[in-house]
Amino acid sequence: MAERNSTGLLMMLEPSPAMAMSLPVEVREKLAELELELSEGDITQKGYEKKRAKLLAPYIPQIQGVEPSLQKENRIQMSQAAPPGSKHNKSRATNTRDERFRSDLHTEAVHAALAKYKERKMPMPSKRRSVLVQSSVEACTPPDNHSAPPDVTGLLEHSLHADRDRPPVASVKVVPRGYNHSSIMETADGVPVNSRVSSKIQQLLNTLKRPKRPSLREFFIDDFEELVDVQQPDPNQPKAEGNQMSPLAGEPLGVVTNWAPSLLASLQRWGITQPRSPCLTALDNAGKPVYTLTYGKLWTRSQKLAFTLLNKLSTRNEPLLLPGDRVALVFPNSDPVMFMVAFYGCLLAELIPVPIEVPLTRKDAGSQQIGFLLGSCGVTLALTTDACQKGLPKAQTGEVVTFKGWPRLLWFVTDGKHVVKPPKDWHPTIREANNEIAYIEYKTSKEGSTMGITVSHPAMLAHCHALTQACGYTEAETICNVLDFKRDAGLWHGVLTSVMTRMHVISIPYSLMKVNPLSWIQKVHTYKARVAVVKSRDMHWSLLAQRDQRDISLSSLRMLIVTDGANPWSISSCDAFLNVFQARGLRPEVICPCASSAEGMTVAIRRPPESGVPPPGKAVLSMSGLSHSVIRVDTEEKLSVLTVQDVGQVMPGALVCVVRVEGTPYLCQTDEVGEICVSSGSTGVAYYGLPGMTKNTFQTIPVRASGGPISGRPFTRTSLLGFVGPDNLVFIVGRMDGLMTVCGRRHNADDVVATALAVEPMKFVYRGRIAVFSVSVLHDERIVVVAEQRPDASEEGSFQWMSRVLQAIDSIHQVGVYCLALVPANTMPKAPLGGIHISETKQRFLEGALHPCNVLMCPHSCVTNLPKPRQKQPEVGPASMIVGNLVAGKRIAQACGRDVAQLEDNDQARKFLYMQDVLQWRAQATPDHPLFLVLNAKGTVSSTASCLQLQKRAERVAMALIEKGRLNPGDHVALVYPPGIDLIATFYGCLYAGCVPVTVRPPHPQNLATTLPTVKMIVEVSKSVCILTTQAIMKLLKSKEAAAAVDVKSWPMVLDTDDLPRTKRLQIYKPPTPEMLAYLDFSVSTMGILAGVKMSHAATSALCRSIKLQCELYPSRQIAICLDPYCGLGFALWCLSSVYSGHQSILVPPLELDSNVSLWLSAVSQYKVRITFCSYSVMEMCTKGLGTQTETLRLRNINLSCVRTCMVVAEERPRITLTQSFSKIFKDLGLSPRAVSTTFGCRVNMAVCLQGTSGPDPTTVYLDMRALRHERVRMVERGSPHSLSLMESGKILPGVKVVIANTETKGPLGDSHLGEVWVSSPHNATGYYTVYGEDALHADHFNTKLSFGDTQTVWARTGYLGFLRRTELTDASGERHDALYVVGSLDETLELRGMRYHPIDIETSVIRSHKSITECAVFTWTNLLVVVVELSGSEQEALDLVPLVTNVVLEDHYLIVGVVVVVDPGVIPINSRGEKQRMHLRDGFLADQLDPIYVAYNM
Repeated sequence: MAERNSTGLLMMLEPSPAMAMSLPVEVREKLAELELELSEGDITQKGYEKKRAKLLAPYIPQIQGVEPSLQKENRIQMSQAAPPGSKHNKSRATNTRDERFRSDLHTEAVHAALAKYKERKMPMPSKRRSVLVQSSVEACTPPDNHSAPPDVTGLLEHSLHADRDRPPVASVKVVPRGYNHSSIMETADGVPVNSRVSSKIQQLLNTLKRPKRPSLREFFIDDFEELVDVQQPDPNQPKAEGNQMSPLAGEPLGVVTNWAPSLLASLQRWGITQPRSPCLTALDNAGKPVYTLTYGKLWTRSQKLAFTLLNKLSTRNEPLLLPGDRVALVFPNSDPVMFMVAFYGCLLAELIPVPIEVPLTRKDAGSQQIGFLLGSCGVTLALTTDACQKGLPKAQTGEVVTFKGWPRLLWFVTDGKHVVKPPKDWHPTIREANNEIAYIEYKTSKEGSTMGITVSHPAMLAHCHALTQACGYTEAETICNVLDFKRDAGLWHGVLTSVMTRMHVISIPYSLMKVNPLSWIQKVHTYKARVAVVKSRDMHWSLLAQRDQRDISLSSLRMLIVTDGANPWSISSCDAFLNVFQARGLRPEVICPCASSAEGMTVAIRRPPESGVPPPGKAVLSMSGLSHSVIRVDTEEKLSVLTVQDVGQVMPGALVCVVRVEGTPYLCQTDEVGEICVSSGSTGVAYYGLPGMTKNTFQTIPVRASGGPISGRPFTRTSLLGFVGPDNLVFIVGRMDGLMTVCGRRHNADDVVATALAVEPMKFVYRGRIAVFSVSVLHDERIVVVAEQRPDASEEGSFQWMSRVLQAIDSIHQVGVYCLALVPANTMPKAPLGGIHISETKQRFLEGALHPCNVLMCPHSCVTNLPKPRQKQPEVGPASMIVGNLVAGKRIAQACGRDVAQLEDNDQARKFLYMQDVLQWRAQATPDHPLFLVLNAKGTVSSTASCLQLQKRAERVAMALIEKGRLNPGDHVALVYPPGIDLIATFYGCLYAGCVPVTVRPPHPQNLATTLPTVKMIVEVSKSVCILTTQAIMKLLKSKEAAAAVDVKSWPMVLDTDDLPRTKRLQIYKPPTPEMLAYLDFSVSTMGILAGVKMSHAATSALCRSIKLQCELYPSRQIAICLDPYCGLGFALWCLSSVYSGHQSILVPPLELDSNVSLWLSAVSQYKVRITFCSYSVMEMCTKGLGTQTETLRLRNINLSCVRTCMVVAEERPRITLTQSFSKIFKDLGLSPRAVSTTFGCRVNMAVCLQGTSGPDPTTVYLDMRALRHERVRMVERGSPHSLSLMESGKILPGVKVVIANTETKGPLGDSHLGEVWVSSPHNATGYYTVYGEDALHADHFNTKLSFGDTQTVWARTGYLGFLRRTELTDASGERHDALYVVGSLDETLELRGMRYHPIDIETSVIRSHKSITECAVFTWTNLLVVVVELSGSEQEALDLVPLVTNVVLEDHYLIVGVVVVVDPGVIPINSRGEKQRMHLRDGFLADQLDPIYVAYNM
């Protein structure tokens, strides 16, 4: 690990050296405990200081008249200023808590790197106060009171609408609920002045680094496989130049005459010949010896257990266990005696022990994987102690629960009373070491899976021989074991080798080390131990607590085996430990680092001094060279180096070589880093039950450059990365588990941790609680750093620390960090004996279950392999395009519905050009025929209207307009009614009086502030001279509440139509020409633009006629409509269609579904309706609200088998997922899967497509989403990667012609080409009703012609992108069917990196990324993609979403998200058609009105 030093930084209050010596022993011990608690994160900094001050208070002299706090500061300065030679200063500098991660390489490296970044400021994320976990109120970001930021939106606005300028009719801000616009001030451009968010974004724009991207090629190449940039190797990178290495052999394994033929033979020998000889001493948490196991006791107790296991456990008179069965050993770290007895008991019974950790809860980190291992090993029995069994979680039956992922286990307690003494004639069979499995040791891989490594009897014995020879073990030596005795070196030295050579082991439990870190040193002193087996951590902890332990001597030690000495950062612990304890008799040559792994067991160890080996070595290596797997002793670049120590010589009897990490295992060159492989009789044999992985790892054949194998023996890969240095010393620079390959360069997780720790972490995060791992995003690994934040760290301080860490890692390792997350204290998953469970942390990060309290993402600087931005080609002319299509054999994309001229109802069509004439005729011909039924929430009929009743009602309205309102023909009248008969009657009343009706949705009484301004704006923009409404709404319009939202005095005349007088005969107005204006249709587009279109009498009747023909509507038919009746096709179906065709309409107001979700479906079932219309919001309500209630609905006799067509009225791409879910859910109620389809209409034409009753079923195609970004249509198979399913938008209506045109050249396009949908039909709207009368806009949208080909037809531009495709199906006419597919609104597309994206595609990916995201909307602001997500879970999860959203958008769309905004459900505004109002959301975001839970700015 790259190590940094921070000498002289004394963060804590220090007593003077003299005073420290005079403190009583118990105070010094308590201080040591406190130090340890703080370093482990078990106590907060604040708590530590408080307790410490309390302990020291009696011993610190008060200075007269000086504030105690000032005294404290003074003392800190004094202690910092202590002379360099002073003893105290020396000891303090070497034992601050950084020690574990230090060497003679200084923190100056990091500070020098950071100095370069001083001037770069990063914008802080915004966080809602309730999310500030454990932080003070002051830590919140106050709103900046800045002046307005420079307006950078201008450019975007221009480019966004460049291809289709929409009329600036009026922009109405429909602010969703929860918005607060108390203090919005806007500049003329509409950019908010007092906006916290926008100034932060501005700040972000100024600080974004240019991505480190290779220069662009000249043109975009449309080659999808090669879309993502492949990182080209740097020609100047260092390359290995040495000769090929030769395999390195250890000294031969000596043959000792009296060694037993197997480990069990050794046990038997010592048990019988030396029964009183101590084998193992166990200590309690106070450090007192509780029990000493002798060799005699170990032998007899193991025999008892072996006999009991084989003979006394049975099921149905069959023995439960047979020789060769696997048995789990579940023993706590504090009970080595019981473990040792159980281990040898299993070996004597010829069972295979599988030692594992004690599962404390069902959710232990990695516990599920352990269960998988037990299951695959076929374990059915677990051995444990009585105390441990009582502590395990129990089910209600009293039995131990079955942990998640575990097999069913029988638990057997091995305490004395449960085992039986064997009869005199029973003796265990003790064979020579055969090739059977002795035991299985578990190991967790980098991905988190747990594997069992099998160790055979010969390997176990050979390993004990090799360790005995290498370490010079002798009989009756005392060895102090601080490690976990269940696995690794703790097992090898403390349980196996010790028995072979009859040593006495003092086992130090982890729980004792936490209470007293000096315990192992005290025991070495007390027992005059010759050998101690420790980790760097144990040395580091003892440094913290060692002060003034004068009575300790380490002179008895001949070997201090540092088992993780292979870790690059252990060198600092070794140096610091020697520095302090040399004065206590510790000799420098005693420290013996070793290298080992679960697969290779012990690979190398530094020999004790008496064995006459060369002196130890150190290497200072260039980190840049290491990242290219090359060894370079650093000369010039002093900042980024790694200091490593050797781990001694190869083990006796072993052959070691270094091979390339990836691909064929070629031998490395002498100056190259690779994976160390070992061939010896003392390694693991296999991964249990995994033959494929076993072959790769345990049977590797290294080859020379020529291709020939280096030896006939198979080698075992050890997963250690290193090289062989001078004097044949082995050096280790990392492990495969911690290897992260980013952009072709290799980095070690431990090195990155060291750099992070060198950035003054003391104040902000816990040392030793940092995890570094890599995740794969967009075909490369990305580095993630997760640390535990101290509870007292301020929001701002932590953020500053995070940004400094990013800069330090970037500078020292030349690699960007993708994500840096801080989590609250004690929330990271822990490994069984301290430390962090890395794979579990990674798993939680990827699942969004880490719950960080701070996140910083830096995709802009890390992701350098994005596809090249698209280069727009010089435009091909329209003529060339037609010729190209002809040459390619493609037809021009043009289609039309049935020809209306040839249809039988022409006479009626000519007769009834005006809707008011149709109503009059129906009132005379069929006066009592019911036209309308309106249902209320209970499902009962609230009002009805027959032909005659409707006519009478309309006449009374017309009289009121003429007599009370004094209105003239041509005047505009706003109709403000709830959905019902009143709205229909007043509409026809206006036509009777010659007035032009404008339907307006009434304001919402509970939300006047946001809904009333829209009403006001429509009334004003439409130039309405009168408002017709009900008495209730009339009161509302003039109420006090309304006055707060709008100027109520400026309303035009308001008439209520509740009690109209009976009329005398009315002269119905006859328009002079059918081209005259019939009504105005106003609607707010998703872009937030209020656009009203003009519908003539001719267009109105043509629309009704087309719908009638498509749906085969006759007076005998009934249709059900659950739509809003205020604009578009919803209005036409609600108010016009029934009158024209004579069918009965069952009207279900969508608002009623709020109180009765099943209302619409009940009505459809009750009236046995064949045709029904709804909106997406209605369909979504039914899917969500009734998804689980189909059984209940069936019991209520709701049957949907009558439905032939259920059409969703929409002005967008069909929502295929929703329609499919709806079909699937209600299939059980008889709904035909073919019934659900969609319609398509827009402002220029209310109904372009509508499925109707005859004709082929709607088709679905699958497109390549990547091609779509380049405005190409490329069909792929269902389920292909990056595929998008697209459903046909219904059948083209009779009389409608459609062509696909190029948005820029206005030339026609070929079949299956993406372009703008143009439409020509008798029911096109005649133009925008705009206040400004901009003729150019009007001409462009409603009267446009193709630039080539058919240049005569007049078309209207829909503003939607789509394509036509000729299908294999046939129409009613026998022709092949042309399907129209709508891809999305042109205005809403996002132009990013030269490509065109549809927001819905990005939103679909984002919603899929986490279960708590209920809704999402995206928009761009300047060059940034902003993603707003609604969070349904707890606010704790808000920050989990940031990396997941960034990942999924990168993976699916090759885009970097600039800002992630997490908001409450319901904040994203949605209109009555269920469409997202993204532009309103954007306005709300820029004006800082969203009240977000969290705003993350991705650097």
